[in-house]
Amino acid sequence: MAVQEREYHALNTNRAPNPDVERIYVEWDKALSRNDPEAILALYAPDAVLESPLVCHLLNRDEGICRGHAELRKLFEILAKRKPKVRQFHRTGYFTDGRTILWEYPRATPGGEQMDFVEVMEIQDGLIRKHRVYWGWYGFNVLKKDQYRQ
Repeated sequence: MAVQEREYHALNTNRAPNPDVERIYVEWDKALSRNDPEAILALYAPDAVLESPLVCHLLNRDEGICRGHAELRKLFEILAKRKPKVRQFHRTGYFTDGRTILWEYPRATPGGEQMDFVEVMEIQDGLIRKHRVYWGWYGFNVLKKDQYRQ
């Protein structure tokens, strides 16, 4: 019980809001929806790490991790050319503790189904340091059907 209380209080402190969290939440989604690899990359620290099953799929590797701008640029350039139509951008807000930001792209949206993800980013000095993407069953099926290659 003490651990749960400590975690709860750590997420609910009265810290000043971090303006970088809101900026990255907005700019990252805009750059991705415009298929702009350089604008996306500009939001990441030079040694940032991104983890996602999409890394394995698009870069044809076993490990789902990109490290640093060179690997991230390659991923974002491929993604800009191969994004499936079901990759939409409906989301309803985010959660943050001022350093980590988390949000969901739910499968069911007012406009129909979309690929489902949860995005988690650790922000430091105004840039994304770590980024993890957790896929839902609908999005994972897009990978299984190889819809990123069409």
